Amino acid sequence: MQLYQLKSKQVFPISKKEAWDFLSDPKNLAVITPKHMGFHILTGADRPMFQGQIIQYIVKPFPFVSTKWVTEISHVKEGEYFVDEQRFGPYSLWHHKHFIKEVAEGVEMEDVIDYKLPFGFLGQLTHPILVKKQLQKIFQFRENKLAELFGTVDGKENYLSIRKI
Repeated sequence: MQLYQLKSKQVFPISKKEAWDFLSDPKNLAVITPKHMGFHILTGADRPMFQGQIIQYIVKPFPFVSTKWVTEISHVKEGEYFVDEQRFGPYSLWHHKHFIKEVAEGVEMEDVIDYKLPFGFLGQLTHPILVKKQLQKIFQFRENKLAELFGTVDGKENYLSIRKI
């Protein structure tokens, strides 16, 4: 069983409340997802985030491949973090932690995703050539979109890594 972990950190010149209000609204996921992914929320985004919330999406992870993705908001600590976990979708495991903390320049947003691909060895073969590259593109788009919406902090490096764990 091969697990992978994606870690991303970004700093924005906004308040913790502004960051939380944006990230905890499920509808904003569509704003920070590349258009070519055909992301569309089917159900569950009609109210602010809460523990136990089930959200259903349609997403196209690759051209001509469309899938339903169902996640549950499994943990929420207002203003600090939340966790979404895939209940049905393209991964064997998807556990996504979102952290928000105040820093001198504004707020640091950190994502930590532990995931496992389906199909055993064949899934592992697709990781470096398909999945890892796709996740890097998605998180680069997300970083650029958030910078467009909230601004950037001079001299502050953003961070993205994907590794086996």
